[in-house]
This record gives sequence, C-alpha cells and structure tokens, in this order.
Amino acid sequence: MSVSLQFCGATHTVTGSCYLFKTAKGSFLVDCGLYQGPKTLKALNYSAFPFRPASLDAVLLTHAHIDHSGLLPKLVRDGFDGTIFATRGTRDLCSYMLPDAGSIQESEVLALNRRNVSRGRDAVEPIYTKTDAVVTLDSFRPVDYESWIEVIPGVRARYWNAGHLLGSASIEIEFAGEGKDGAPLRVLASGDLGPDAKLLQPDPEAPTGFDYVICESTYGDTDRPATTPEQRRARLAGEVREAAAQQGALLIPAFAVERTQELIVDLIQLMERGEVPKAPVFLDSPLAIRATEVFRRHAADLDGGVDVERLLNSPQLRFTETVDESKSIARLNGFHIIIAASGMCDAGRIRHHLKRWLCRRHGTVLLVGYQAHGTLGRFLEEGAKAVRIQGEEIKVAARIRWIDDYSGHADGPELARWLSARRPISRGVFLTHGEEAAIAGMVARLADGVVPAAKLFTPVLDELFELTTPEPAVLDGGHRRRLEPQAVVELDWHNDMSRLMLDISERIDAAADDRARSVIIRRLRRALEAEAGN
Repeated sequence: MSVSLQFCGATHTVTGSCYLFKTAKGSFLVDCGLYQGPKTLKALNYSAFPFRPASLDAVLLTHAHIDHSGLLPKLVRDGFDGTIFATRGTRDLCSYMLPDAGSIQESEVLALNRRNVSRGRDAVEPIYTKTDAVVTLDSFRPVDYESWIEVIPGVRARYWNAGHLLGSASIEIEFAGEGKDGAPLRVLASGDLGPDAKLLQPDPEAPTGFDYVICESTYGDTDRPATTPEQRRARLAGEVREAAAQQGALLIPAFAVERTQELIVDLIQLMERGEVPKAPVFLDSPLAIRATEVFRRHAADLDGGVDVERLLNSPQLRFTETVDESKSIARLNGFHIIIAASGMCDAGRIRHHLKRWLCRRHGTVLLVGYQAHGTLGRFLEEGAKAVRIQGEEIKVAARIRWIDDYSGHADGPELARWLSARRPISRGVFLTHGEEAAIAGMVARLADGVVPAAKLFTPVLDELFELTTPEPAVLDGGHRRRLEPQAVVELDWHNDMSRLMLDISERIDAAADDRARSVIIRRLRRALEAEAGN
C-alpha cells in the first residue's frame, strides 16, 4: 500500500494552500487556494492543476480565506464532482466569499481587456465567474468539530478549532493500516493557527501523537511582544489620533472576514470611550458587510465577552455596498476612516482609495496584517516612494503605518508551543505557508529541542513524498514542477519592470534641467538598441 502527499501550494513564498493525498482507494485535497503575489504566481491560477480534478474524491477545507478556498470554483468547473467538507462557519463564509471572488475576477478582467484592446493584446478570461462559484456551493457538506467523518474508504478525518477565523480548523487525518505494525498512519494539517490573544476566537486545539504534522510558518521568524486587548486598543488609538491630526483619510486595507470585524469593534469602543475623535467609519466592502451577518448568526461560537452585535450597529459605522456609494466617499473632506478589502491591496475597492490618497501628505495608510511577497501592500510596507496601480504611477506621499496586533496568525513561539503539544511526532514535520526567512526561523526554533532537525522538512512547490516509509521519501512521480524554487523566491520580471519604470521616472524628475533629462533618455535608448542588436 502507499500514501503519497504532493505539495501543490503554500510552499516557501508560494501562496495558495493545496495538499494532494493519494492512496490506492482514492485521492483528496486539503484546501484549494488562490495564488497571490507576483504575476508569476498569479499565472498559476490560470494554468492547469497539477492533477486531474475529475479524479479527486473530496476536499477537506481548513477555512474560508481565499488563499485556502479560492480555486474551488475552478476545481469544480474543471471536473471535480466530489464533496467539499467544511465546518458550518466556513461554509457560510464561503457562500459570500467565493461568489465575491468570482465577481472581482470578472470586473478586473473586464478592465484589463479594455486596456488590452488599446494595446493590441488578446482578451483574457476570468479564472472563474460568480456563477461558477455559486454552483460550487452545492458541493459543500458541513462537519462538526471533533467528530470523525469518512473521506474515502480507509481514510477518516476530524476537525479541530484552529483559533484563526470563524470556522477555521486543523484537520486530523487517519489512513487505516498504513502506519507502523498495521496501525493507522496519522497526519495533522494545521491550517492557519490563531495567536493566543485573538479577539473573537479561542486558542487553537488539537490532539497528540502523529506520524506527520503539516504546520504553517507564516510568522515562524517573528516573536511578538506579549499583548492584551487593552494594549492592542491603545496602540490602535495612537495611530488613529495621529491620522486625525493630519485631517485626511485613514485608509485601512483589511481582510474582509474577521480582521475587519475586530477593527470595527475596537474603533467603535475607542470612540465611545472618547479615546479617539469620533468620525465616520466607512466599511467599503460588500463582502465584509455580508460576512458581518455571518458573524452575527454564529455569535455563540465567538468570544462571549464582546457585544459584537451592538458595536456593529454603531451610528458611526457606514456601510457602502454599491459602486456609487463607494465613489461618494471621495467627496468628503476632513478626518474619516475607510476600511476596504483587499488586505494586501492587490484587488478590490482599496486600490481606488489608494489612488486618491497615496499622493497626499495628509492621508494615512494603516497596514494591519501580513503582506505577501510581491503585493502592493508589501511594497508600501517596505517604503516604496512610488507604486503602480492599474498601470498608473502614483507617488507615495501619505504616511504608511503598520501594526501587527490584529494578525490572525500565531507567531514563532506560539507555533513552537502548539507543535510541542502535538508530540510525539514520530516521522516528520513539514513546514509550509511561509516565506524563506520565516521557514528558516521556524527550523532553527524547532530544532532547538522541540523536533529533531532530521525530522524537519521544507517542501518546494509540487514536491511529492511517500508517507508510509519510516521517514518521508521524495518521489519523482513523473510529474513536472510548474515553477522552479528560485522563480518564486525573488520578485519576478513583472515586479522588476515596474520598479525600473518607477526608477526611470524618478531619475528623470530629479534631473537638473531638460538637457539632463534628454541625456538620460538618449542613454536608455542606446542601451535598448544595443540589446536589440545582440
């Protein structure tokens, strides 16, 4: 018999969580997420899966975030007709998030095709449509925490609260008779793990004693200072007061689900206490508005100490669902707060607000979560002086601020404690879902007494392992890797091109006079002509 595991996503800087398990009796995925970041990675969303969707029997979904669920509609459209197992909270969130993702893709492709026509380029199709996403929802089957379900013959699974998001789960998987001496082979997929001080979620849970653990490493190299809800609100209050003093907009790019609700709860409480000036708070995200209703329906699953419903009904909070309502915000003067998706600034309405406010010194952008490699949010976090949004160069004059108190991910010490509590882990730990530095930091942290270094593995995209051997064995499998590791560690040529254009523009602007500018342009033209002659 054989149990193989292929890492089709969430490896090193590759986003898009997706793990393929195969046995003699069937195959299934854990997650099927959308790739985010540089265009080289985003191109994977349009290409064929590294497996045949029609051959799959099931998907075990850890949670609703798009980097874990966002390619499910494409999977169904391409032939998958099995069951998608998910908690009720995850299913309800996906019922809004997936159609919203389809709508965003349709609208962005429409805008891209208008530009392509003017450039003489071919039209492109969306990865999937809103209709595709709605059809996918019929494949969902709700599961309860801590209850066994049969996935395929000989394989069962059990969901445990991961403390990351409403409905989020770590998934325990057993392969009957595939372990040592005929015992079950036991695998735990962590999903995304929440931090100890999460506002609306309990601490992560899971059993002990596994052959393998697949563990996320998003903040594996980070050790956050200990915090409390009051300290978190105090830091947020300081940022809000500084933004208010500028008398412009405070833009908060927020992940529409849970991060947004946490921010609103704290902002409204601070205004009620008089710790920050009262100001309109615009929730400019139809998805976040609908997700708020899901949170209300699942209030019993959240922290009972927070009056979510009252705070989310504050008169300071304004919902802007339509495009016209969103555009009307631009007519405002003075201090106001705009919370809009996406959290990494790579899609959605936040990009339109950034185009308006990034060039203004009295504007403030507050980043409150992880910014993936190659995203607009990451460039802003790293101090870019200019960025390109929808093909237009925007100078960055606004204040760019960052706080990590609202992260939905455990930091390095919390991850290490969670893994330590899962011991004994007899065969190995696969470290995934993190950039190179984060995974390297996690290896160093765990090898110091938690898990022996020889049992730590850092798979690359599409790498295939046999799990029934005494230790995981790398298999060739006859498959082709879609990207070589180095292709995703560095920024791709699209990013390099964008930066070059911005650097050229900056150098020309800084030139002493028109003659100096002409010299720069002539030198660039000669370099291009020399390259064309090679």
